[in-house]
Amino acid sequence: MNLSNIVKGAAAAVAMSLAAAAAQAEIKIALDSPADLEGSGSYVWANAFSTYLNEHGLEAEEYQRGALGGDDELFDQVSQGLLEVSMSPLGIVGSIDKLIYGMRLPYFFESMEEVDRALYEGGMLEKINAATTPEGVRVLAVDSVGPDLGIFNTKKPVTSVADMEGLRMRALDESQIALYEAWGASGTIVSWAEVPNALQTGVADGYLNPSFVPLLFGHTDFIKHFTTANITPSLRIAIASEDWYQGLSDEDRAIVDDAVKAADAANREWLKGQDGVIAKLEEAGVAVVELSDEARAEFREASQVAYESDLISKEQIAEWEAAKGN
Repeated sequence: MNLSNIVKGAAAAVAMSLAAAAAQAEIKIALDSPADLEGSGSYVWANAFSTYLNEHGLEAEEYQRGALGGDDELFDQVSQGLLEVSMSPLGIVGSIDKLIYGMRLPYFFESMEEVDRALYEGGMLEKINAATTPEGVRVLAVDSVGPDLGIFNTKKPVTSVADMEGLRMRALDESQIALYEAWGASGTIVSWAEVPNALQTGVADGYLNPSFVPLLFGHTDFIKHFTTANITPSLRIAIASEDWYQGLSDEDRAIVDDAVKAADAANREWLKGQDGVIAKLEEAGVAVVELSDEARAEFREASQVAYESDLISKEQIAEWEAAKGN
């Protein structure tokens, strides 16, 4: 055997050894919410996932929100194979491919069951991963973080689109600002860490979120109004390093896949028990408005701007439409 072959053989052996070590190392799971099994659907998913892994021989450790970095940093770590799993914003993989933004279309999905049908029976999760995995990121699952998105604000009851006038809302991105403007409001992009200060100083007057959020993050001292607008299902994603995932043995990868199924089941079961959140908001001093059918129709019509933006193409919207089966 010549020296070149010896060197190549040694390099291959080292690579195999490193892959084996990585497969046996602790699986780090970066959380995106407080570790609250009652109030956070994202944590319900993460905890069920880590529990299943640990019970089946794979060591997994949860890391509290912010301990390993912000959302963008976690995304970079996952794509580079430095972090195994992260609970992340829905649109974090949008920089790779915009297909996932179909789940952010207002008034597109009627229920979480419809989302699941599109993802799993309609093949949309597979299509999302066809674009993201070559870039090192696998979307393991889509998790519900609570009831549908509603409108929170510090100033006044919102009973119709007309009531949005004069409100400046915290936005995720430019596309959400466009949605606010279509409703007659304005928007400003604010990181989640800065939201409490923004709400207290008037930089922002409110945000779109599921009903549990002010309770979970302690915002009820300054959030005083909530409208059950049912804009979209409230969703986050669990992303994983594709290098890590593919480096697992067949047996360990099967355990991870089963852990995802167990976590999905726990998350959906938790969602069924969230009917009491509105009462908790009212107990905390938040006034709740239930939109009339007429007002909801107004919001739905005004929201059509989201279907005409460049955030997602008409062809991609058609794919989601076909996948959800309506």
